Amino acid sequence: MKVSPPVPFGANLNINLGATHHNELTMANTTLCEMIRFAYGLVSDDQVGGPDWIKQREFRYDVVAKGPADATRAQLLAMLQTLLDERFHLAMHHEDRVVPHYELVVAKGGLKIHPSKPGAPDGVKYQLGHLASEWMPMFRFTMLMSRQLRQAVIDKTGLTGAYAIDVEWTPDGPNGAPPEAAGPSIFSAIQDQLGLKLEPHKSPIDVLVVDRAEKVPVAN
Repeated sequence: MKVSPPVPFGANLNINLGATHHNELTMANTTLCEMIRFAYGLVSDDQVGGPDWIKQREFRYDVVAKGPADATRAQLLAMLQTLLDERFHLAMHHEDRVVPHYELVVAKGGLKIHPSKPGAPDGVKYQLGHLASEWMPMFRFTMLMSRQLRQAVIDKTGLTGAYAIDVEWTPDGPNGAPPEAAGPSIFSAIQDQLGLKLEPHKSPIDVLVVDRAEKVPVAN
């Protein structure tokens, strides 16, 4: 783990919000908030509280870490939690806060997606108005929906494992303007095409609050 190198003015900033492959975990140009989100399986910045700097791109970090040869994703994330505690001298507590969010549930008409086939590739096709993957667990789907909607999406489906998902919708215009073309909204598309539903809520959710953290992690 180290502080990300400076980026020349005008250059693109390549961000890796967290990936696991076999026994390796990588992150690049991530804020401490994003690292906590990935380590604890959170889907939105709204689920992390603390000083402003933990969400500012001015403070960026890279991680390349390897676990045992047979390490699972859950084990790698648990190791990342320990790494953050040790390197940032991190102290946190849980707190319920009222935050606008969506809850993802199974729609009344029933589920319209099927479990992923054995050995299905875990790649994701994610572009404006289209999301598809042959291997999509709900934690990944809610994370992507949280980015799309810019609000936390909490999984309340009770679904385990991964599913094949292919959903298309008509994206909003610039700055949230109504869509230029006729077509389903993301909400109706998810319900009609997947058999899932996004329900708006403004109620308490569990938030991880950072009480203490160093801006420069302990060196390797």
